[in-house]
Amino acid sequence: MDKSRLRSVIEDARAAVPGDVRHAASVRIRDALLDRPWVQMAGLVACYWSIGAEPETHGLVFALWKHGATVMLPVLRDDDDLDWAVYDGPDTLAPGRFGIMEPVDTRRGVDAIRTAALVIVPALAVDRATGVRLGRGGGSYDRALARVGPNVPTVALLHEGELMDGVPAEPHDVPVRYAATPEGIVRLAG
Repeated sequence: MDKSRLRSVIEDARAAVPGDVRHAASVRIRDALLDRPWVQMAGLVACYWSIGAEPETHGLVFALWKHGATVMLPVLRDDDDLDWAVYDGPDTLAPGRFGIMEPVDTRRGVDAIRTAALVIVPALAVDRATGVRLGRGGGSYDRALARVGPNVPTVALLHEGELMDGVPAEPHDVPVRYAATPEGIVRLAG
């Protein structure tokens, strides 16, 4: 199945799941992540503010921040690359491009992600053998992931059934090292 068709199938499947079921799954993902020492010890975390039927990150971002981590969230630039700004509580967000909430803090630049000790990214699917993630097609997160150091944990958040075999890959796709699902955290070979 090509990327476009797979995106459509997954987005339809996500939309069909009741909101309370998606929320409960997101809580399990959040708790599994917060239980990991490498998450607890990460002083600077790059994450994202979830939208729609994505695994919810609002509680995760808040918990990381309350536990003392500096959390950077993306700011989508006009060229579709990601700038980064620091989250400083729920009252420090405002709608950005496409209505996606982003911090009102000073922009730190596209290279700010290089300093993160943990990077959490959205995905529609991840290949269990390679770690290649299927995003929404803009390439923003592949560009950001290409700037992350080789020893930094990169984690894609997924709903049940979205860690799969045979996710289509292209040369510019940057694999993630972990997938976080409602069933737990999976270390990937990629």
